[in-house]
Amino acid sequence: MSARERWVVLAAAALAVGAAGWGVKSTYVLSALVFVALNAIAALGLSLVMGFAGQVSLGQAAFYAIGAYVSGILTASFGWNGWAALAVAVLTGALTAFAIGLPIFRLSGLLLAMATLGFGIIVYYVLVNSADLTGGPSGLTGIPPLAIGGFTFDTDGRVLWLAWGALLLLLGLAGNLVDSRVGRAFRAIHGSEPAAQAAGIDTARYKLGVFALAGGMTALAGGIYAHYLKFINPSPFGFAFSVELVVMVVLGGVASLWGAVLGAAAVVLLVEALRGLLPLVTASHGAAEYEIVIFGVILMAFMIFLPGGLTAVGRRAS
Repeated sequence: MSARERWVVLAAAALAVGAAGWGVKSTYVLSALVFVALNAIAALGLSLVMGFAGQVSLGQAAFYAIGAYVSGILTASFGWNGWAALAVAVLTGALTAFAIGLPIFRLSGLLLAMATLGFGIIVYYVLVNSADLTGGPSGLTGIPPLAIGGFTFDTDGRVLWLAWGALLLLLGLAGNLVDSRVGRAFRAIHGSEPAAQAAGIDTARYKLGVFALAGGMTALAGGIYAHYLKFINPSPFGFAFSVELVVMVVLGGVASLWGAVLGAAAVVLLVEALRGLLPLVTASHGAAEYEIVIFGVILMAFMIFLPGGLTAVGRRAS
C-alpha cells in the first residue's frame, strides 16, 4: 500500500468512526470500541518492537500504567491542564523506556523477555505500595476528562473520536516509518542483528529508539484511559495485560500494523465473551485468573498453526 492509499483508507476509517460516535447509542458498544482503540495503540507500539525490530517485551503494561498514573496524578492531585499532563505522560513513558532499554538491550531472546517482565512487576508493586501518591490498591479518583475549550470528552461517543483519532493518526505515521530507511533498518535487525551490524546499521540505537517510541505510544493510550474512566487502580496493569498485548500482536499478525487493530478487536471481543459465558468465575476469582490461561493457549495455537495471524488469513482469502 502506497502512502497516499494508506491515508485515503485512514480518512475513510475516520469518517466511519465519526459516524459511529454520532449514530451508535449503546454505551456498551461505544465503550468496547474505545477499549479496542486504546489497546490497539499499545499493541501498535509493541508490533513495531516485536514484528519489525524483532525484540520481545513482556512489560508493556508498565508503560500503560505510567501514562495513566502520570497524567492522572498531575491533573487530579496537582491541578494540571489535561493536555499538558498527557504530553508529560507520553514523554515520561518514552524516556522510561529509553532508560530501561539502555541496560536490557544488551540481552536478547528469553533473557530480554524476562528483563522486561521484571520491569513490569517492579512498576506494578511501586504503584500498589506508593499509596500517598497513587492511592495504592484503592486507586486514584478525581481525574478530570480532557477538554478543548468548552468541548469536553466526557461521553463514550466523544472519547471514541479521541481514541480512534489518535489510533488512526499513529497508524499513518507508523506506516510512513516502516516504509522509510528506518523501517528497513528495523527489518534488517529482525532478520539478523549481526548481519545488520556488518552492513553498518547502529543496531543499539535503533532498538532503543523503537522501544522508546513504543513506550511513548503505550503511555498515550494509558493517559487517555485514565481521563476516560476518571479513576485508576493498579490491578488492570499487571502481567496479564502485558500478555494480552502480546496476544493481540500475534493474533493480528506480528509484522502488520493493521494486525494490531484486528488483534485488539479480537481480544476485546474474546474477553467480553468470556465474561458473559463465565460470570460466576469472574465474580468469585476475577477475570485475570482464567484469561491468562486462555490467552496463553491462544498464543501457542497461533504461533504453531497460524504464525501470520489474522492478516495472513485475509491475504489468503484474497
